Amino acid sequence: MSCPLETILTTITAKNPAHAQKLKANLASLHESFKKEANAFFNTYKAYLEKQAITLEYSVDCYLHLLEDMIQERYQFIYTGHYSNTSFEEVEKRIYGNPEIMKYHMHGLVLAQFLWFDQYERFLFFKQNLKKHIKNRNSYLEIGGGHGLFIGEALKLLPDIKRFDMVDISQSSLDLAKGIINTPHINYYLKDIFDFSENETYDFITVGEVIEHVENPLQLLKKIKELLSNEGVCYMTTPINAPMIDHIYLFSNENEIRDIVYAAGFEILEEKIVISEKITKEQAIKNKVPIMYASFLKKKNK
Repeated sequence: MSCPLETILTTITAKNPAHAQKLKANLASLHESFKKEANAFFNTYKAYLEKQAITLEYSVDCYLHLLEDMIQERYQFIYTGHYSNTSFEEVEKRIYGNPEIMKYHMHGLVLAQFLWFDQYERFLFFKQNLKKHIKNRNSYLEIGGGHGLFIGEALKLLPDIKRFDMVDISQSSLDLAKGIINTPHINYYLKDIFDFSENETYDFITVGEVIEHVENPLQLLKKIKELLSNEGVCYMTTPINAPMIDHIYLFSNENEIRDIVYAAGFEILEEKIVISEKITKEQAIKNKVPIMYASFLKKKNK
């Protein structure tokens, strides 16, 4: 197996040495299995790129563009105290409806999944605990599947599940996930999750990095609760103080997330919090450094 992770890091070093040094320092603390998983995913991704006559260098350029966007958003966030976007309509028009922006943004996020240790920690949390929390195995739904990493892992871990569905409002996202995963075992839906009937329930729902993209995350979580079977479980992740070009709803701490989770009628089975920098939680809150939250949820007992 080739080592695209090293190729990616080498290319970033040539284009942005300071950032590459930071990435290498952060990734050095991860277990050796990280490199194996990263290379396996990036090899699959690379095969997809080759079919599109695209190189890994293009993906690195997309990632660095994503990084520039993130830095600009962070400057504004520190100055104003809020995200630059205030409505879903605004983001849909400016970002989701713009194929050029969506293309570089989504390809950049593919690399970030393993280049950012906090992203990888959330994936590891999902991977290590999925089997423990799922009871019935009839159906799996992923909302806003992005690069397809999570649903692809679920396919490996739970091959006995009868139906795998992915829904997204972006055709660019669905095309990317479909191309990377490259399997006929997933049904893809280009639609709004609110258009799903509550009569169509799922035993497991993954909603990763989605609720911060909407104006009313409580409403979305209530919809997810409707779509869960009685013993169903939801894996949900969202960031705190994390400005991006398509983020709308600002969470300032994990208690704000928990409050919405409880208000939607869920209880928390297990949760994980990862700070995006090598600092304490207190320092992160004080300086508004992004904190990543993940949890397994089930319907609250009546």
